[in-house]
Amino acid sequence: MYLLNSTRNAAAALILGAMTFSGCNLQDHQTPVDANKLVDRSVNPSLVKAMPGFEDLKITTLISSDDQLQDSPGFVYGAQPDGGAFMKNPNGEGYIMLNNHEILFSVSRVFLDKELKPVKGEYIVDAEGGQWRLCSATLATPQEHGFGPVFLTAGETNSESMTHAIDPFAPADKKNKTRAVAAFGKWNAENAVPLPKTAFPGKTVIIIGEDDTNGQLVAYVSETVGDLNNGKLYALRRTNQNSVETDMTQGQSYDVEFVPFDDVKTSTGTQLQAQTVDKKMIQFARVEDIDYVKDGVGREIYFTATGVSQSDKITPVAGKNMWGRVYHLTFDAANPLKGKLNIIMDGADRPGNFIVNPDNICVTKNYVYVQEDGDSFYRDNDHDGTIWQYNIATKESKAMIQMNHRRNEMAFNSKYNSVGNNSLSTWEYGAMIDISDIVGIPETFMINIHPHTWQDDKYKGADGSGLSTNKEGGQTVIVRGIKQ
Repeated sequence: MYLLNSTRNAAAALILGAMTFSGCNLQDHQTPVDANKLVDRSVNPSLVKAMPGFEDLKITTLISSDDQLQDSPGFVYGAQPDGGAFMKNPNGEGYIMLNNHEILFSVSRVFLDKELKPVKGEYIVDAEGGQWRLCSATLATPQEHGFGPVFLTAGETNSESMTHAIDPFAPADKKNKTRAVAAFGKWNAENAVPLPKTAFPGKTVIIIGEDDTNGQLVAYVSETVGDLNNGKLYALRRTNQNSVETDMTQGQSYDVEFVPFDDVKTSTGTQLQAQTVDKKMIQFARVEDIDYVKDGVGREIYFTATGVSQSDKITPVAGKNMWGRVYHLTFDAANPLKGKLNIIMDGADRPGNFIVNPDNICVTKNYVYVQEDGDSFYRDNDHDGTIWQYNIATKESKAMIQMNHRRNEMAFNSKYNSVGNNSLSTWEYGAMIDISDIVGIPETFMINIHPHTWQDDKYKGADGSGLSTNKEGGQTVIVRGIKQ
């Protein structure tokens, strides 16, 4: 949850530098991982469990904060692994995983061998260079998006936060502040998701979610593929100019358009927010994560609006959804600035017993996977953090994975549920990424976990910057058997 390009030439150089890998297909030149070698890699147990009906899922640990890696014994996998990326190492020797560590304002890079064993870790961005809480993220690649590779990671500390564009293979330059993209504006941004190159050939379209009480669905559009500096910035508006979120209801379809902002690069975040009101852009309750359908085209997206309540955690805010919603936007085939919007999931349908504060989202060809961030602690919530599977064809939703707090096991409980609020849904999810094509094993996904109540002084300052006092642990797991 919770490029500054110093000059245009500097940002252009960054993009061109990333493009030097365009001839290297990140999916080729390596033998698939042997599924029998996908075993628990962490000394810490898995912190999630499969729900009834999904008992065939195979969950194995990949890395956690207590793990000591053979080639970097001093590396600590830090708190709150959130947005991430998973790719083949261009040298043909294993894999590379990037992860934001939200509360640390940092980005880690972990090297894995050919059997997905983590062997080395480092921080390529620390809190000084990250500047803001780094939330969700997306890896743009030449194969899928027509440019890159570049890791787009969104900042979300306040309305003046920005989005970084980071070369995933560059030497660690932890304190570099020149990677923020001015043309994307300033927001409490949660993710910046480029549509695939098949969506609107010849253009670059990047969708940004603004995680604010008056949140926006923002679009950056450039007429040049890979240009992150000279495009225009827009936000979503209903064509009838009704900006109230709760005036939209499930079962209806709404005509929408993206309307432009003025003076993006010279405007503060506060000034951009004022424009959203003046231009009657839709005021969502915290737009967080975004993903597109993997149908070979990419002109359909799903996004979450996490929801907000009054301070009593039981009363809605006028005009805002409370329990959380998942929206579906279909772009006009000829115009990325027009489309149709509808609601596919609404927590208000079964308050506390359905989606609660959906945050991260992962979309395949046939399913939408919605990850809860229920640490708003709504009084009527009846379950721990859950990943829901939504079937696009049948519109059926099922609880698939849930946090496994094991509160009745004394040793486990004293370590992992030991600090802070120990009510339901104290843990949240980070990225969920389909890595099937990368590792060569169908139906294989990576999932990040923020177990906020697992804390120890030895995890403090994991990024080495000395700027954070947070001492939470974190974990990433691999799950096989998730339908695509």
